[in-house]
Amino acid sequence: MRPTVVVVLGGDPSFIDLSRFVLPPGAVVVAADSGLDAARAAGIPVHHVVGDFDSVDPQSLAEAEASGVHVHRHPADKDATDGELALDLAASLAAGLLPGAGGGVSEVVELVVLGGGGGRLDHLLADLLALAAPALARLDVTAYFGPATITVVGPGCARMVAGQVGEQVSLLPIHGQARGVSTTGLRWALTGADLVAGTTRAVSNEFLAPSATIAVAEGTLAVIQPGTQAANVKPRTTPYNPTPTS
Repeated sequence: MRPTVVVVLGGDPSFIDLSRFVLPPGAVVVAADSGLDAARAAGIPVHHVVGDFDSVDPQSLAEAEASGVHVHRHPADKDATDGELALDLAASLAAGLLPGAGGGVSEVVELVVLGGGGGRLDHLLADLLALAAPALARLDVTAYFGPATITVVGPGCARMVAGQVGEQVSLLPIHGQARGVSTTGLRWALTGADLVAGTTRAVSNEFLAPSATIAVAEGTLAVIQPGTQAANVKPRTTPYNPTPTS
């Protein structure tokens, strides 16, 4: 089993759905501020907690610190959200799990992120963007935000995503254009396609099988499974281009 780092973000505990996630043995768990409360409520053991601690229950934090949880305190007047601080810490811990030449990651470490948004749209978007940050580029990143599953696909690292036949899935280019996008197992296939930033071209695709493979040559994709089933859509009568370049 691959080494795994789990990040529990703060906010609404209902955004943490453990029905689709089992904590792997030996996983290192990082909580972002009130993510500590959410983790404890879900029965997830926490090893590190980070933030300015303006929203975590003080008693919960004190009990965690007394039990040996590593507490990383930051001032409230800071330049990053607690979620980003937690992801940065997770990247650092991942590098320590598998030290390669020069201290980098020599094998793939899985990063699982639970929760997100904290009930605010701006935080939700910031959390989504942070999942695809360059600091996490060498990790296999998967997030569970409420009913949605997010898989980050970077260049040269094809990812397999599991789903149900007819389940909807969207491919969003993030932090710029994604070039050379190819898929298998989806209703509307892409083959070496380019997805410009802001396009809706790959929104609301569908699983044709219980799994699909997604690859990108340049750029980064956020593959989002919102947890919805597709309606019956009649096939188009015009040709479908699986290789758009603009």
